[in-house]
Amino acid sequence: MKYLIKKPDTFLNSLNEDINALVQKSFDNIFPEYIFQQELKGMAMPVDVKEYDSEYCVKVELPGIEKENINIDVNKSYVKIEAKREYEKEEQDKKHKYHKSEFRYGNYSRTLYFPYEINVEKSDAKLTKGVLELKLPKLKSENEETKKLEIKD
Repeated sequence: MKYLIKKPDTFLNSLNEDINALVQKSFDNIFPEYIFQQELKGMAMPVDVKEYDSEYCVKVELPGIEKENINIDVNKSYVKIEAKREYEKEEQDKKHKYHKSEFRYGNYSRTLYFPYEINVEKSDAKLTKGVLELKLPKLKSENEETKKLEIKD
């Protein structure tokens, strides 16, 4: 008969994974997954999403990308952001070789879904120091008032 021996580091890793799963389930109820869903066609860009009573504020990191290379599509339930970072043109007469290159070039894409409808007409975007900031007002529902219901016999 063989015994399963758990080493301390394996046991702690397993325990840590269980705790993370439990915490993640708790936070999923507060922050639903569909708010942060993304498409993975291109490279994803880091975002901050804040929700206020009347609007969503989204900040997107796009360092080194010109506003002409950014496309934003706003729908009543989602925002799709696409950006393109092109290779820098190198001088032909200088010979060089890279020792390390960590810059990312190509197409970036991110789609964010929201639980409340967005007022597409009043949405706004600005790009400052490589950070794209979107202001997405929530669409006010005509039936937002509360009604007291009487229980009938």
